[in-house]
Amino acid sequence: QVQLVESGGGLVQAGGSLTLSCAASGPSASTALMGWFRQAPGKEREFVAAITWSGLSTDYADSVKGRFTVSKDNAKNTVYLQMNSLKPEDTAVYYCAVGSTYYSTLSNDYNYWGQGTHVTVSS
Repeated sequence: QVQLVESGGGLVQAGGSLTLSCAASGPSASTALMGWFRQAPGKEREFVAAITWSGLSTDYADSVKGRFTVSKDNAKNTVYLQMNSLKPEDTAVYYCAVGSTYYSTLSNDYNYWGQGTHVTVSS
């Protein structure tokens, strides 16, 4: 069983920055595909970013490319999502998740989820 704990959400003005953290614990936590997803009010959960266990491969949703950066610290079993140039449409609950495959952007391929952290971007 993998446990995930997100932190770092909050309220920020448009154009500002936030860094989310996701601390993972449990078996295989350090060798798993890690992803970030978000869910805005009234909308479906959507893919934001993913990073392979090695940290050598990353991918981003088109809506966040060039603004968000995903990274990981294997020594700390922690994944980060650096979010810059935030927009009001980035407002959502952000979830980190552990994937069951080498790489995927589909939420169905992620089998462990954190509790989520709220990000609110004011205009």
